Amino acid sequence: MSSEAKEIICIICPVGCRMTAVRDKNSPSGFLVSENQCKKGEAYGIEELTNPTRVLTTTVKINPGIYNRLPVRINGSIPKNKIFPCMKVINKVEVKAPIKIGSVIIENILNTGCDLIASRSMKAS
Repeated sequence: MSSEAKEIICIICPVGCRMTAVRDKNSPSGFLVSENQCKKGEAYGIEELTNPTRVLTTTVKINPGIYNRLPVRINGSIPKNKIFPCMKVINKVEVKAPIKIGSVIIENILNTGCDLIASRSMKAS
């Protein structure tokens, strides 16, 4: 395996293929993904080499909620290198109860094109 090769476990479907992805000048796409069982795995492998993204799930403070924390998530995938900067913004947020599932907490967080939304409804205490 070359220094650019990356071992990846595909998370697109339940099979969880263990794949190897590497840059390859001779390939039409510029990449070679091996050991994948489907085309979706190939696309995922290339994305992991070029622009890895993740869905961010966490919690924010809520007051006066029936619990102290409200589960939230990003409504899409953000670049992996934006996770910690997003968390710095999210950790400063406190929302007011009551709140409904799907409510936007932060619109277009750090210009990612994704919103931070409530993952559950919560009544005021």
